[in-house]
Amino acid sequence: MHFYKSLTAAAVATVLLGGCQLTSSGAEQPNKAASAQQQRQALPEVEISHQSFTLPNGLTVIVHEDRKAPIVAVNVWYAVGSKDEGPSQTGFAHLFEHLMFNGTENYDDEYFGPFEKAGATDMNGTTNNDRTNYFQNVPTPALDMALWMESDRMGHLLGAVTQDKLDEQRGVVQNEKRQGEAQPYGRVFSVLAEETFPAGHPYSWSVIGSMEDLNAASLDDVHQWFEDYYGAANAVIVLAGDIDLETAKEKVTQYFGHIEAGKPLTKTKSWVAKSTGTKRMTMEDNVPASRMYKVWNTAEMGTQDSDYLGLLVDIFANGKNSRLYQRLVYDEQIASAVFGFQYDRVLAGQFILGADAKPGVELSAIEAIVDEELQRLLKEGPTADELARVKFRQAANFVRGAERIGGFGGKSDILAAGEVYHGNPAFYQQQLETLQNTTAADIQTAMDKWLTDGAFVLNVVPQPNYMTGESQADRSELPTVGALPELDLPELTTFTLSNGLEVALAERHDVPTVQMSLVFDSGYAADFGDKPGTASFTMNMLKEGTTNRDALELQADLDSLGTNLNASASLDSSRISMDTLTTNLSPSLEIFADVLLNASFSADEIERKRSIWLQNITKEKAQPQAQALRVMPGLLFGDNHAYSVPLTGSGTVDSISALTRDDLVSHRETWLRPDNARLVIVGDTTAEAIKPILEQQLANWEQPTSSKPSKQFVPVAQQQSNRVFLIDQPGSPQATIIAGQLAPSGNTSDAEAIDVMNTILGGSFTSRLNMNLREDKGWSYGVRSTWLDADAQGIYLTVAPVQSDKTKASIQEILRELTGYIGDETATPAELEKVKSNKTAKLPGAYETKGALLQAIVNALEKEQDMAWLESYGERVRSLELDAIHTVADDVLRPNALTWVIVGDLAQIEEQVRSLNLGEVTVLDADQL
Repeated sequence: MHFYKSLTAAAVATVLLGGCQLTSSGAEQPNKAASAQQQRQALPEVEISHQSFTLPNGLTVIVHEDRKAPIVAVNVWYAVGSKDEGPSQTGFAHLFEHLMFNGTENYDDEYFGPFEKAGATDMNGTTNNDRTNYFQNVPTPALDMALWMESDRMGHLLGAVTQDKLDEQRGVVQNEKRQGEAQPYGRVFSVLAEETFPAGHPYSWSVIGSMEDLNAASLDDVHQWFEDYYGAANAVIVLAGDIDLETAKEKVTQYFGHIEAGKPLTKTKSWVAKSTGTKRMTMEDNVPASRMYKVWNTAEMGTQDSDYLGLLVDIFANGKNSRLYQRLVYDEQIASAVFGFQYDRVLAGQFILGADAKPGVELSAIEAIVDEELQRLLKEGPTADELARVKFRQAANFVRGAERIGGFGGKSDILAAGEVYHGNPAFYQQQLETLQNTTAADIQTAMDKWLTDGAFVLNVVPQPNYMTGESQADRSELPTVGALPELDLPELTTFTLSNGLEVALAERHDVPTVQMSLVFDSGYAADFGDKPGTASFTMNMLKEGTTNRDALELQADLDSLGTNLNASASLDSSRISMDTLTTNLSPSLEIFADVLLNASFSADEIERKRSIWLQNITKEKAQPQAQALRVMPGLLFGDNHAYSVPLTGSGTVDSISALTRDDLVSHRETWLRPDNARLVIVGDTTAEAIKPILEQQLANWEQPTSSKPSKQFVPVAQQQSNRVFLIDQPGSPQATIIAGQLAPSGNTSDAEAIDVMNTILGGSFTSRLNMNLREDKGWSYGVRSTWLDADAQGIYLTVAPVQSDKTKASIQEILRELTGYIGDETATPAELEKVKSNKTAKLPGAYETKGALLQAIVNALEKEQDMAWLESYGERVRSLELDAIHTVADDVLRPNALTWVIVGDLAQIEEQVRSLNLGEVTVLDADQL
C-alpha cells in the first residue's frame, strides 16, 4: 500500500487524534462568490500521540489513547509475508494466516466465536508481500479475552494444528484463488509479478501462490514457518483506544511475557530490479473490455522518490481532473475507465497505470496517449493548482481515516506500519514533511529517473469467445468479558426550513468534519412505468456539470475544499451525500446546492455517461453474482412490479440507450423536491450555525404546487414450487449459486427476529451455511444468506460460489440446511445466545464514525423512529426468545419454493443441476440480461 493513499497533510491547523482536541484556522469565512480554490482553508496537520515499550522477549508494543468510545483496537503485525516464502513455497504465508483462525492448544475451536460473543468489530487477518496482520476492535471489558486469544495463537498454536485442519484450510485458500481468478482481470497480478521481476525475486510470485505449492504444503512446513517467523521479537502489537500505557504494560506482560523470542532473522532491505527497454505481453481472458496495464519498477517504500511518485499518480491518473482521465475519457472518449497507483512495498515499488478501452478502440491508441501525456508532464511539470489540489484531497481523506482507531487504515494500522516497515511508529510524520516540501521539480526529477525506461506493457483482451519470562496467565479458561456499557448516542435536533425541508442534526465534535445526506423517497422503484435505470442515471448525472460549473470545474472545486460529494440511488431511496471539513462547510454547501438545483444535463455529458454506463452493464454481465442479481428481482416479482428491476440499479441496455434529457429532467422535477426529502446531518456543527447557511443556499429550492409523488406497489404472492434458471459462463472454474424467495418488508415488527434467524443460518462467518460449505467441506471461499429488507416486500437470498465439480452436492447441502432449520434442526439456545451476545456486545463501537451514525439515523427516521429506538436496539434483541426465531424461520423460509439462479460453465454444471430434479430448468441468454 502506498502511504499517500491514506495519508497526506501539511501544517497550519492542529488535530491531536488521541486527546481528540481540535483546533482550526481562525481565518474569516470567504465570500461565497469566490472560487472554491480561493476559499479552501489551510491543510490539517495530524499527530497520532503514542508511547512504546518492548518486553524482554523482544515484543514491541505501541499504545495510543483515544477515549471517545469504550473500545480498544488490538492490531498484531508479524514482519513476514509472501516475500519470505521462496519460489517453491508460494502461498504459504497466506495459508498460515488461515490456520491462525482454527484454534490453539488452549482454545481448540473457531477463533471467531469468543469475539462474536463479545461484540468485536473490524476483525480480520490479512497477508501481503511484506507482513501478516491480525486485528479486531473489542469493547473495553473484552480486552483481556482478546489479548489471551492473540497471545495463545502466538505462543500456543502448533499443538492444535492437525492434518485435517491443514487440508481444510488448503481447500478454502484454493477456493479463494479460484474465486479471484474467475473474476474479470483476476489473473493479472500473478502475471505482473512473474513478468516484472526476475526469477527468484521475492515479489516474482503472487501472495496467494500456486496450486502446486499449496498442495505440497505439509505439517512440517507449518511447524517450521511458525518457528521461523512467529516469535515475539518479530511481532508488533498496537493497542489503540480506551487504554493507557500502564494498563497496556500490565496486560501485555501478563499474556505475552512468557512467549519465546523466536529465531534471529536476516532480511533483505532493498531489491528494486529496475528494468531497461520495453517488454510487452498480450493475455486473453474472460473480460468485458480490453485493458492496458503499463508498469515500471521504482524506488522502494519510505524513499522520497516513492512519495513523489505517489503524488504524481494522483495528478496523472486518479479522478476526473487527472490528466489521463480528461484526455482519454473526456476529450478523446476512447476509454471508459482510467486508474493508477504507486504500489509501495519494502523491497521495491511499482508505478502502475491502466485504462479500459471502449469497444472498437485499439489499446495501442490508448498507450500512445499515455506516453504523450507522460512526456508533456515530464517536460512542463504539474501546475501549482494540480499539486495543491492533490495534497489537500489526500489530507482530507486522512483526517477522515484517522477518525477510526482500528480496521484498514485506522490509527493502529498507521502506527504498526511505521514500526514494522521503518522502525518508527511516527514515520508518517517524515512523509508529511516530504509532502509539504514537494515541488513540481521534485516530481519531474522522479519521473525522469524512474519512468523514462524499463516499462512492461500488458494488454488484457477478451477471449474470442529474545528472553522468556514465566507465564502469568491462567490458560485453563478464557478470561470473562465484563459488563458492557449502554449505548449513548448524541441528541437529535430537528428543525424545518422555510421551504418545508425537514432537517435532523446529531452533533459530534471529535474531528472537524461534517457529513450529511439529503434522502429522497424515490430510488429504483420510482422507475416503475418509466425506463429502468432512470433514477440511478439521473442521480449520477447531478455531478456531471451545472449551469455554473462544468463537470471538471465542479470536481476541481470539491477537491480544492477537501470535500466528497456523491449522488446515488438504491432500491427505495435516492440521496445526495456530502462529507466536508468544518472550516469549508459554507463553500461546500454552495456546491451542494448547485448540484441539487442547477444540474445542466448537457447533451455531451449524457452521451459520455451513457457510453460508460452501457459498458458497465456489459461488465456486470461478465461477473457471475451481478448477472444473477440482474435477473432475480424480475423472476421473483414478475414484470409488472416496481421492484422488477436489476438489483444493481443500472437498468438495461435498451432502457439506457433510450434515455433522453427530458427523462432526466422529469425525474428530477418529479421526485427531488423538498416535501419528498429529509436532510440528515452528523458532525462538527450546530443547528444555530448551519440553519442560516442552509436557508441561504436552498432559498431557491421551492416546494412545487403539484401533489407529492408516490410509488405504487402490488403485493406479490409466494411461488409454490422450485424453479431453476441457468446462465452459461464458459470456462469458469466456479458455479455461483443464488437461491431467492420473497420475504417480509423491512417495516415488519419481526425485523430483529428475522435478522437473528438469518445470522444463525447464513449471515455470519460462523453461520451454519458457511461452516458447512467452507469450513467442513472446503468447497467454497464463503457462503452467505441475506435478507434484503425493502420497504414494500423483501427478498431472501442464499449466495454460494462453489467449485464447479461440487455444484450438485452444494445445492443438496443448502437444501439440507434450509429444510433442517425449519424441521428437525431448528435454532438452538446456544446459537441464539451467541448471536444475541454478538449483536449487543458490538454496539459500543458500532457508531464510532459519523458515517455509521448518519446511516443509522437515516434508517430510523425512514421507519418513523427516533434515537431512543436506536438506543433500545440492544434491549429488543436481548428480549428475543427461541420461539420467536422458530416462528419467523417457519414464516420466511420456503426451501420447496425457491427460485434458483446458477451461473457457471454449463458444460460442467448443467447435468449436475438437472439430475436434482428441483423443478423446471430454463437456460437464460446472458446477452439478453
